[in-house]
Amino acid sequence: MPPPRTVPFAFGDGGSLPTDLLLLRALARQQPSCRYFEIGTWRGESAANVAAEAATVHTLNLSAAEMRTLRLPERYIELHGHFSRPLPNIMQLHGNSATFDLAGLQASAGPFDLVFIDGDHRYEAVRRDTARVFEHLIGPTTVVVWHDASRQPGQPRWEVLAGLLDGLPTSLPGQLVQVGNTLCALYTPQPLPALAPDLPANPTAFAVAVRLA
Repeated sequence: MPPPRTVPFAFGDGGSLPTDLLLLRALARQQPSCRYFEIGTWRGESAANVAAEAATVHTLNLSAAEMRTLRLPERYIELHGHFSRPLPNIMQLHGNSATFDLAGLQASAGPFDLVFIDGDHRYEAVRRDTARVFEHLIGPTTVVVWHDASRQPGQPRWEVLAGLLDGLPTSLPGQLVQVGNTLCALYTPQPLPALAPDLPANPTAFAVAVRLA
């Protein structure tokens, strides 16, 4: 049996589930020398987790100055990148995903093997981020994950699902699925085993060891 994975996890508001983070780590582990890009840094939990498996991690978030123009609390601004700042293979990018030069990023740092979209979850923002990612960052083997495609596992978040569906290229090959026991939707160019939803689902047992730092 493989050793258990240690997942930096804050149990804080607005973050990912442990299963979301393990999903990202598993996907990164499948790609040799994985190059990872994400929209939305927050505390840096997802970036820090993937950094344990990936060669390079690029995480994009509004700058502190941009967040101040939105009148966000200073403490909230300070917490961005809490887990990811100390790690040497993580590059923090600052800018708005609506206008950031993704094509230039792909040319200088890509191609990206794994992309995580976890920024603004309103319909138009999800549609725009999805369209821009697929226009500029997608290669033949790139896997894309959207966070908060469910409010809870098994409870779809319809505005996110509508945004990502409307942002996807109409001729896109591959497969789009919601990942069980997570808040994530996933696009893969290679088909994966999948089942139709059967809710309420039988519970899956996970063993979680908690160590307080």
